[in-house]
Amino acid sequence: MFFKNENEKATPVRRTLPALPLRDIIVFPHMVSQLFVGREKSIAALDDAMRRDKEIFLAAQKNAKTNDPSPDDIYTVGTIGAVIQLLRLADGTVKVLVEGRQRAKIRRFAETHDFFLVDVEEIHETVEKDVEVEALIRSVQSTFEVYVKLNKKVQPEVLMSVQSIDDPSKLSDTIAANLPTIKLADRQSLLEMSEAKKRLERLYELMQAEIEILQVEKKIRSRVKKQMEKTQKEYYLNEQMQAIQKELGGGERDEFKSEIHEIEEQLKSKRMSEEGQAKVKKELKKLKMMHPTSAEATVVRNYIDWILSLPWFEKTEERFDIAEAEKILDEDHYGLKKPKERIVEYLAVQALTKKLKGPILCFVGPPGVGKTSIAKSISRATGRKFVRLSLGGVRDEAEIRGHRRTYIGALPGKIIQSLKKADTNNPVFLLDEVDKMSTDFRGDPAAALLEVLDPEQNNTFNDHYLDLDYDLSDVMFLTTANTLSGIPIPLQDRMEIIELSSYTEFEKLNIAQRYLVPRQKKECGLEEVDFTISENAIRTTIHHYTKEAGVRNLEREVSSLCRKAALQVVKEGKEKTIMVKGTDIPKYLGVPKYRLGKKEHEDHIGLTHGLSVSDHGGDILDCEVAVIPGKGKLVITGLLEKGMEESAQAAMSYIRSRAGVLQLDTDFYQKVDVHVHFPDFVRKDGPSAGVTMATSIASALTRIPVRNDIAMTGELTLRGRVMPIGGLKEKLLAAHRGDIKTVLVPKDNRKDLREVPRRVLKALRVVLIDHMDDVLREALVLDDAERLFGERKLKMEYRDGEFFSEDTPPPPAAPPTEVPGERPGV
Repeated sequence: MFFKNENEKATPVRRTLPALPLRDIIVFPHMVSQLFVGREKSIAALDDAMRRDKEIFLAAQKNAKTNDPSPDDIYTVGTIGAVIQLLRLADGTVKVLVEGRQRAKIRRFAETHDFFLVDVEEIHETVEKDVEVEALIRSVQSTFEVYVKLNKKVQPEVLMSVQSIDDPSKLSDTIAANLPTIKLADRQSLLEMSEAKKRLERLYELMQAEIEILQVEKKIRSRVKKQMEKTQKEYYLNEQMQAIQKELGGGERDEFKSEIHEIEEQLKSKRMSEEGQAKVKKELKKLKMMHPTSAEATVVRNYIDWILSLPWFEKTEERFDIAEAEKILDEDHYGLKKPKERIVEYLAVQALTKKLKGPILCFVGPPGVGKTSIAKSISRATGRKFVRLSLGGVRDEAEIRGHRRTYIGALPGKIIQSLKKADTNNPVFLLDEVDKMSTDFRGDPAAALLEVLDPEQNNTFNDHYLDLDYDLSDVMFLTTANTLSGIPIPLQDRMEIIELSSYTEFEKLNIAQRYLVPRQKKECGLEEVDFTISENAIRTTIHHYTKEAGVRNLEREVSSLCRKAALQVVKEGKEKTIMVKGTDIPKYLGVPKYRLGKKEHEDHIGLTHGLSVSDHGGDILDCEVAVIPGKGKLVITGLLEKGMEESAQAAMSYIRSRAGVLQLDTDFYQKVDVHVHFPDFVRKDGPSAGVTMATSIASALTRIPVRNDIAMTGELTLRGRVMPIGGLKEKLLAAHRGDIKTVLVPKDNRKDLREVPRRVLKALRVVLIDHMDDVLREALVLDDAERLFGERKLKMEYRDGEFFSEDTPPPPAAPPTEVPGERPGV
């Protein structure tokens, strides 16, 4: 079907009209639009139009931000419109309703200052109706229908009116006026087209492009809606942004880009292992592909931060000055000879070789003897930083090795965390209370320490979180423990064990005078006061107010003395001299808490002074034996452990085997019960009281008293041999403190006399024995000991610190060489 060409050539019509520049809007023919006018020139143009026949020329500005446009700032093609309604508002602006009627083009701007007055020429449109135009009309109408369904901003009534238009020119202008998403430049190009067919073709292209975009937006919304949780609005917005960027090829946020750039710069300047470099580059490549707000991006970013923040090759410069190191160690601690020697040896070798791996030392000893504080002093002496990690109560293997990154909130282990905190790869690393770790279903932390504390393995320590080999070989690991029994054997094997025994009375006295009293005087503000604590007062405090291996309680008591002195100073003034003597201690500290073992003033039957040692030091341990009529029962009391009960049975068996020598009836044990008792309600264990119990049993059965000025220690066998024991130094100190004159010790313990202070050894008579008969010969008050036990084969003893032997000359290594009061190596 063909249509007749209705286009008729006409002469262009020119007229002079006031012009109204429009911002961000284009008025098409057949389009009614509401405008708000506020510029003075624009209001003047409207006033002029109202004075004429209400016609005005409507043209868009090229730049909407221009407030005072010139002729060059206005498009030349616009629309002649008619003012339908004009309303002046209270704020001075004008609300106007205009209708577009005819395309026109500016030919000239007339000279006027109040508003734009232009000569315009109407543009006659060419309309050719044929099959192609009819098909184009239908395509545009159907496409517009699809557009309206996707874009909810267009009212359905517009679609109905468009469907009823068959004029191609009017159709194109009506649709163009109702496409809110088309850019201003595209609208202007449509207005400038005089041929309706070309306008329809261009309109069709623009709608197809907009429909494609709207379909993508709909797809994005539907996908994001499925992923969104009801309560996560913020999450929804972030996901929508991510989806839009993915579809339209958008980039990352500027902040995220700068952060990645910063990481790349750090990576260039950071020294680390090749494995670490490769890992960071791989993770960084993954991070660039992620959205900055995704959970996985946060995990990767934290992982990269951890790797870059570790001190891979950052080291503290060590101090190799041996004299300075010895001075620092002696300033901080009294005694502790063996740990000090070991550190100085390490520094000496390091100064010569520069290659020695850090030693792994384990300080074992009772609480309060200075295990943790010596580690701090080692750090100061070597010039390294100090890191402390308490392992008390740790029962999760991940505390040491870290968690794998698959877990939420995963972190590296405490080893890696502490090194990051220290910011150096060669600190002094103290693993405190290594014997207090426990085990549960989460693994054994002690097993994880096997790699950390093995010099042959810890150069490739692998933390679960990092999943990289990290070199720990330059770290000086120190560990502390109260007992070795809590440390697994394989872990013990990897460490150099240095045992710290409890402090002796002399050592506590020196520590109090050199460190504790000056420190407490400073803390209590007594530095400018004439305040003195006598040596006898400190001894009294040690003996009667503390019972410990270390000096913590002693420092508390000294602190109490200083506080009471401070109170006295505040009341009476600083001029008064305060001297605390031994007799004043009960007045300051109250009733004595502990009593010392003292020797008896008379010889007693069945009562023998033994010697014991504990974490608190040595003490006199009395053993009492009572013989009562009975049927041969042996009763042992005094809160004794299994080992001590067995020693009592061995002692009884030995006495029965020597009944003839002791002039006892062969069946004496069938007629009496023997009760062995140790006073003081504290647990007692160990075999060293064997000779003490045998002596008391022999005295009670023979009715011969035991000397009151003698004490003894030693393990007894069934054949009467006296075996060596431990803690000899502490036992001799207790004997000296208890005014004992003679001490019987096993002959095999002669080597341990080197550790005993010389003044203690000079004050005691130390008899070396190897058989129980010699113990009874010395301990029992006998008129003729040779008649009972025969002539003694070899007599060895120390008197006044010198060795004496009746049958052989003194061996060369006998005399002790220790300076009085000095803490020996342990």
